[in-house]
Amino acid sequence: MANGGGFPSPHDVFTIPGTEGWERMYPYHYRFGADDPERKEYEASMFWFYDGLHYPEPIYPFDMIWDEAWFLALSQYNTRIFIVPPALGVDHRIINGRIYITPVPVKDPSEIPARVEHFMKRAGYYYENWDELYAKWETKMKGVIEELDKLTIPELPDMEEDSVVFDAVGRSSGYELLTAYDRLIQLGILAWQYHFEFLNLGYAAYVTLLDFCQKAFPGIPLQRVTQMVSGIDVILYQPDEELKGLARLACELGIEDEILVERSVEELFEELKKTNDGRLWEQRFEKAKYPWFYISTGTGWFHHDPAWIDELEIPLSSIRMYIQKLKKGESLERPLGELKRERDRIISEYRELLGSDDDREMFDNLVGTAQRVFPYVESHLFYVEHWFHSIFWNKMREVSRRFVTAGFWDDVEDIWLLNRHEIKQAMWDMVTAWATGTQPMGRLHWGPEIAWRKQVMEKFKEWTPPPAVGTPPETITEPFTIVLWGITSETMAAWSKGKEAGEGPVRELTGFAGSPGVVEGPARVCRTVSEISTLQDGEILVCPTTSPSWAPAFTKIKAAVTDVGGIMCHAAIVCREYGLPAVVGTGNATQAFKTGQKIRVDGNTGVVSIVEE
Repeated sequence: MANGGGFPSPHDVFTIPGTEGWERMYPYHYRFGADDPERKEYEASMFWFYDGLHYPEPIYPFDMIWDEAWFLALSQYNTRIFIVPPALGVDHRIINGRIYITPVPVKDPSEIPARVEHFMKRAGYYYENWDELYAKWETKMKGVIEELDKLTIPELPDMEEDSVVFDAVGRSSGYELLTAYDRLIQLGILAWQYHFEFLNLGYAAYVTLLDFCQKAFPGIPLQRVTQMVSGIDVILYQPDEELKGLARLACELGIEDEILVERSVEELFEELKKTNDGRLWEQRFEKAKYPWFYISTGTGWFHHDPAWIDELEIPLSSIRMYIQKLKKGESLERPLGELKRERDRIISEYRELLGSDDDREMFDNLVGTAQRVFPYVESHLFYVEHWFHSIFWNKMREVSRRFVTAGFWDDVEDIWLLNRHEIKQAMWDMVTAWATGTQPMGRLHWGPEIAWRKQVMEKFKEWTPPPAVGTPPETITEPFTIVLWGITSETMAAWSKGKEAGEGPVRELTGFAGSPGVVEGPARVCRTVSEISTLQDGEILVCPTTSPSWAPAFTKIKAAVTDVGGIMCHAAIVCREYGLPAVVGTGNATQAFKTGQKIRVDGNTGVVSIVEE
């Protein structure tokens, strides 16, 4: 039954035929529960929106680990550590493999003054010592990555080495395997504890600046505030800069045509070894790999998105694209100087509108803080979602190989159909059977269960999730929901409009004005990063969302339109840095628009419309 806002009740969303019992694939507390009246009332009263920003596809049981990790980490920093004044944590549920989340507000306004006091003291300490603490953060994060890289996943031998006895080790390979898996999972959770150490504060600094500007300059577009923190270099751009550097070097050495020949990386390097210049270029390529090629082709949240380091043809393809642009005499540079001049002009003009020195001092402090902390909002992605995750996924494949050897399943990739808790149970089954000299139960249990789960996942992929369930509030005020996910009162209205228009052709969609400018051009719908190779110069990218591995696309397109995201999402940030118009968080642009249609993107108003079929 739909509620008054037009969104279905979370307890009435149907189960896809053939997937009955899917809930057992995920942690039990993710289920919408109608059995307990109190829980049901709470769930029905909240507004749960589909987190397509992070999960544009159904989530595999093991991949839930990152959702569990940020469920804990974001919420604890809001609620228990930094005491964000208006917001508690973000609650999570799952429907047919899709994650739905809801921000939990501080309901009693009388609690907020006390929370402000704690927040100012605790967050203020971080803001005042940002550079020093961030340097420590980098050391901690690199330490976690180094430990992960060195972690060994033991095999189970038929007989232990003599050293186990004569060195009096006192423990077995079975114990070591259990311990290694535990440590692997712990490192994953720990990486996400660090992930949010600074992130909430990064957003909070921006939201505080936004709040000041909206009160001081009524009617100021959100985009003007985002432009005040643009033109700032972040580490996340470095992998792409490495590729551009390799393209430039190839042209300088005169071997660009050799690299443009379509062939495998191995065949290319075999040819390059024949000349000094070729060997020099290969050395630079090898040097760039660590750590800059530990970049996922997706968001890093899914096991099936390979990293550049796993498939070197991916960065090589981008290098070739950059070489072709250089041969045409085109620039690979971001218009950084222009962005900074525009940023400084906007800041100066608004500053002049303030009526007192106190206001100008406050404005200067808020702008300065936002600019200082903003790089972390993008840079942490490289350390956690890309560098750490790229190594982590392959460690899990090592774990799966132990199960394949023990006959639990046949394909290493089958492990993703078990959640992390089930894997621990299965490992105890495997290890105790190994120790006892018997057959593990898992050989009988997991084969048919994995086969069933595979067909469930296929049915999940065919399902179109509603953008939200539950009861929408009159207004959306939670800051992170607005800036990251782009969920506002206007977004809810646009979703309803899109839903109403869903039965007929959609001519126009409204999303977030992510980056200023107005252009018209042919649309190119790319649902995955593998499709960006089809992009032609001057096209408008229409996609679910973007990640760092989409970077080469931004040198070819005229504008970007995404299904999900807010003004601080990756696509919006990068488009502002490249001076491209962007509309983000449209809800369903990839369904509404088709490749080849001429569309108009208004990055000032957030409207995308079809100009010509």
